[in-house]
Amino acid sequence: MADADERRTVGRWVLLAYRLPREPSTPRITVWRKLERLGVARLGDGLVALPADARTREQIDWLAEEIVEAGGVATVWLATPGSAAQERAIAATMRAARAAEYQTLIEQARAALHGAAVERARTGRRLRGELRRIARRDFFPPAERDAARAAVDALTAAATTAGAATAPRATTLQEERA
Repeated sequence: MADADERRTVGRWVLLAYRLPREPSTPRITVWRKLERLGVARLGDGLVALPADARTREQIDWLAEEIVEAGGVATVWLATPGSAAQERAIAATMRAARAAEYQTLIEQARAALHGAAVERARTGRRLRGELRRIARRDFFPPAERDAARAAVDALTAAATTAGAATAPRATTLQEERA
C-alpha cells in the first residue's frame, strides 16, 4: 500500500532522449549549452529530464527539433519516476547544481563590495541579470537562493549609496544667484 501512496506524490517529468553525430561538433556544443541553460537533470548519456509544465515541454520540443535538424535523433517523453525516492534524488541533484551557481554569485557580490562605486553598480546589474537566469532554471530552490538575492541586494544598495554620496549635487537657479 505504501507504494501506491508514494506514486500519488510523484510528479510528471518531460524527458529528452537524443543522439547527435560526433562531427561537426558545433551542434553538440550548442545543444549542451542550451540544456545547461534549461537546468536539466542528466539521467544518463543522451537522456535529460525537467519537471513537466507547459514551458519546459515547449523548450524540450524545440530542442528536439533542433537536434533532428542537425542530423541527430531525438524523442520526447512524458514520464513519472518509479518512486518518490527516485524523484527526490533527481531533485536533489538539480538543487545542488543551482546551489553551486548561487554560491558563485554570492562570492562575486561579496568581492565586488570592495570595488569602486561605478564597478559595484556595473557588477550589481550583471549579477542581478545572472540571478534572474539562474531563477528560471531553479525548479527546486536551495537555501542559497535567498542568500544570493540578499548579497546582490546589498551590493546594489552599496552602489546606490556610494553613488548618491559622490554624485554632484544639483543646484537650483535660486541657489546659483545667491
